[in-house]
Amino acid sequence: MLRIDIPTESAADPYGYAAREHGREIMAAADVFSKAVYQHSMLSLREFEGARSRIAQINGCIICQQFRAAQDAPSMFAATGVRPDHLVTDNGPAPDEAFYAAVEQWRSSPLFSPRERTAIEFAERFAEEPKAIAADEAFWERAHALFSDAEIVDLAHSVAAWVGLGRVAHVLGFDSVCLPFQQQAG
Repeated sequence: MLRIDIPTESAADPYGYAAREHGREIMAAADVFSKAVYQHSMLSLREFEGARSRIAQINGCIICQQFRAAQDAPSMFAATGVRPDHLVTDNGPAPDEAFYAAVEQWRSSPLFSPRERTAIEFAERFAEEPKAIAADEAFWERAHALFSDAEIVDLAHSVAAWVGLGRVAHVLGFDSVCLPFQQQAG
């Protein structure tokens, strides 16, 4: 259910309407932040998507749960008419649907590498227990054994974008009517 008034003619794109009519500068900055995550992440696509998918589940964002970076991220940039030189989709093979289906069971699923499992754990704990993960020395020892400092900063900012912007979409009800990017572009 939408939580702000959207004119009937803009009902199919409430996020776009809000970006044009409300908080333009803030929403423009959010768009730049979101796109920077997809354009500049150094994580493998599977690590990225595991963490992103877990945040989508936690946030309850419907469109975020349906989003698949390999097929949908390029469409995020289609409106600009320019495809960036690099997208996270260039960082290795795309996950299959079994991967996405197993994300919620990341602790026990055999589908994840140690790095993928740690990225998903980081995302989950960042969203659900930030104080605990910040103080968990055992976690940080494991994370530093697998990821460089640059990768940890990358992951943290990616997760921050997904938590914040995914919650905006869900709380304001934008996720209940937005079409997946691929359908919008088509």
